[in-house]
Amino acid sequence: MNLLEKEQWIGQQAVDLELATPQEILTLAVQTFPNITFACSFGAEDVVLVDMLQKISPSTDIFYLDTDFHFQETYETRDQMMQKYNMEFVRVSPLITPEEQALQHGESLWLSDPNACCNIRKVEPLTRILSQYDAWITGIRRDQAPTRANAKKVEYDAKFGLVKFNPLASWTSEDVWAYIRENNVLYNPLHDRNFPSIGCEYCTREVKPGEDPRAGRWAGNDKTECGLHK
Repeated sequence: MNLLEKEQWIGQQAVDLELATPQEILTLAVQTFPNITFACSFGAEDVVLVDMLQKISPSTDIFYLDTDFHFQETYETRDQMMQKYNMEFVRVSPLITPEEQALQHGESLWLSDPNACCNIRKVEPLTRILSQYDAWITGIRRDQAPTRANAKKVEYDAKFGLVKFNPLASWTSEDVWAYIRENNVLYNPLHDRNFPSIGCEYCTREVKPGEDPRAGRWAGNDKTECGLHK
């Protein structure tokens, strides 16, 4: 289908899928777009979607952005999931190593210019991997942040030129954790230590009682997104 037809299809599906279950949305996504991928960060929402995809379409590609700065617990969660599901995650790396980044941009770029650090270690690798696909799946939810409040179950991602599926858009955190408990899904143990949103080790801290769930991301500046979903 051409771009106009695709946008019309997306608009209709956004209406039709609003009350659909995540599993119904995933089934439609993989059947309509065989060349689709899922971006996994190993957070609570994403491990739920991994579990669902393994039951619906285990051959669908699942990738993760290896920034080289993840928590050890995140890497351990990845390894445990590969063992549990007998699967492989596609590892996508930045074009430069942390050492090369320090030489080119100075030490601790995440402190001096977090947007530049995210562009190097997340946005460029994501752009590169998504150029190989026709559609992608994410774990974003509307109540995670104001920047995500208007996310639809399916939408056109103009930034990457792809169809984007957000099967959990209308779910709450309670919905996510209910699924994890009911299906015995592996999850990152940092969630049990007041890390509701987990990013890179240098830019993520524990969330204090009463704080916004994403207050631990890029604390101390006005940055709220890494640039993947804007």
